[in-house]
Amino acid sequence: MKAIPKAFAGLLVLASGASAQAAPRLVISPAARSVVAGDSVQFSATLVDESGKPVPDSRVTWRSAGFPFEGRIDSTGKFVAGAVGTLPIAVIGIVPGAKPVVQRLEIAMVPGPATLVEVAPRPTRLAIGQRVYLTGTAFSKAHDRRPDRVAFASDKPSVLRVSNDGAVQALAPGRAVISATAGAASEKIPVEVVATPVASVEVQPSTAHVRTGDVVHLRAIPRDAQGREIKGLTPSWLFTPGNGLVDDAGAFVAYQPGTYQVTASFGARTGDAVVAAVDRDIKRPLTVVSKLIRSAFATSEVWIHPNGNVAYLGTIMGGDRVYAVDISDPAKPTIVDSIVVNARSINDMMTTPDGNTLVITREGAADRKNGIVIADTHDPLHPKEISQFTDGVAGGVHSIYIYEHPEYGRFVYLTNDGTGAIDIVNLSDPAKPVRAGEWHTDRPDAARYVHDLDIVDGLLYASYWNDGLVILDIGNGKWGGRPDKPTLVSQFKYNLDSLYRDVEDVSAPGFTRGTHTAWRQRGGKYVFIADEVYLNGSIQGAKDASSSRMYGTLQVIDVSDIAHPKSVAWYTPEMGGVHNVWQAGDTLYMGAYDAGFHVFDISGELKGDLRAQQREMASLNTADMGGVVQNAAFDWGVVVNPKDGLAYVNDFNNGLWVVRVNPRRSRGPAIP
Repeated sequence: MKAIPKAFAGLLVLASGASAQAAPRLVISPAARSVVAGDSVQFSATLVDESGKPVPDSRVTWRSAGFPFEGRIDSTGKFVAGAVGTLPIAVIGIVPGAKPVVQRLEIAMVPGPATLVEVAPRPTRLAIGQRVYLTGTAFSKAHDRRPDRVAFASDKPSVLRVSNDGAVQALAPGRAVISATAGAASEKIPVEVVATPVASVEVQPSTAHVRTGDVVHLRAIPRDAQGREIKGLTPSWLFTPGNGLVDDAGAFVAYQPGTYQVTASFGARTGDAVVAAVDRDIKRPLTVVSKLIRSAFATSEVWIHPNGNVAYLGTIMGGDRVYAVDISDPAKPTIVDSIVVNARSINDMMTTPDGNTLVITREGAADRKNGIVIADTHDPLHPKEISQFTDGVAGGVHSIYIYEHPEYGRFVYLTNDGTGAIDIVNLSDPAKPVRAGEWHTDRPDAARYVHDLDIVDGLLYASYWNDGLVILDIGNGKWGGRPDKPTLVSQFKYNLDSLYRDVEDVSAPGFTRGTHTAWRQRGGKYVFIADEVYLNGSIQGAKDASSSRMYGTLQVIDVSDIAHPKSVAWYTPEMGGVHNVWQAGDTLYMGAYDAGFHVFDISGELKGDLRAQQREMASLNTADMGGVVQNAAFDWGVVVNPKDGLAYVNDFNNGLWVVRVNPRRSRGPAIP
């Protein structure tokens, strides 16, 4: 008989019925794997042998296994739940001379108890026989959306019958109160049922001719038998076919060409309008004027000097410099000089309006001071460092925005990576920057993170990750704010996990997501916000560009009532995410990560799905074989140069692209 190889000896022992020594295991407490957002818990763990006894000389440490934007755990097991989400953590049992024992946990950070219920629609008057369907949403004190089922009831069922699920039917004249309840939270909605029956319904306008994406505001007029209008009734709206959107106020938008019937219903009585929609017909050809492909470092932001002849191009992922690029001839962008700073990532830069000073952000500095570098740009192609500001911002600065107030002077606003605050620096003397103040949201440091800033008319629009869009008065004056003492105007917060449930489905819990960019429309009523969403892990079995992709949605926030921002429209790429945007007139330009460069028509009123209603004008794949990553677009954003009207597109993998959006091609006569 041949000798048995050692590799199989252990298998034979097991097969004969003998037991192998069990590996040590971790015993973790408490057993609960969920924590209310804002709370903390102390976890403990012991490494034990097969008999349950602690392993001698062992110790246990704890590590985050994901991005710590929602929560944080220290090496002792103290866990802080800062915001709603999921944080994967690794529990590591260590024994000298042995392989570590690792167990992965997913800690769910959940909303606190319900304190508020919001109901839509909110009818005030109904006609006898009319039906309305209500939806209710429960929120915690921090305005985190909860999954509670909202229960509905009527205090006078003979007047107004309400099912537990929110189906309302008006039965008899009178007044009733609808209650919407979730846990200890409730909302009351008083409703009057009018005695006068509706004899007819007129919808104005009765006909409309529009392009896809145009919004038609329809008004329903219920009348009695004498033809008099019955004031204050709330109709139900519906339309056919199903390629559009109508809201509770009767605003209708068609997504595809065709003829739509829009109906206002008051019980048995209805009225109709006919809306004929034609193709928006806005597609535009693009021209790539030039490319400045970079491969030494990945590319971060681009900024155009106010003279329109110089572009500043940042570097990241080991990058320590900002290139000064001569773009006086856009067809031949040329690097003339650079400013080298102590950093591994330069994520943002911006000049003062006069063009004489350039502010550069730093992350990953070798001396860990980070902060900002301030450069003299009187000679725009040859920036020279004149000062630094590191006080309190050693953790890194991701984004900046420079603001000048006629009374208080010049300030730069910094996003502080270490504290999640907006730090304010007086820049009146660029050689001697001075701390002037700070502002931050009210949540634990573990989940407070501000990513980007925009300032228009003395109002600061902050992309506050888990806290959504935050609007501050820093010099507008209406809300009492000033540059060094911001005051809160309003906040728009939304359910990130629900919005990106598909990302968790294809990846894993603990994926990274948050409000990344906000751009206040110049000359309009909207704020465009874009989310940054990463998979939690690469696609199994894939490599290179196919191993991962970005996700994200652009939302259009109506701030015409700035105290009550509301989302009215959106865009989600078919493939790829959304990153930075730039608006010029009726055009919105977007860097969409691996979806490349996109251009949108944002003329008129915006409502609904911008992609479905054909508002996308043009797109470009900004991949190049000479980039830091070959043949893979990763478009960060764009700046439109007022001097030449060209789009200067910065691609993380591929450097700088100069793109012209050409006029729409004229169409020939249709073929019969």
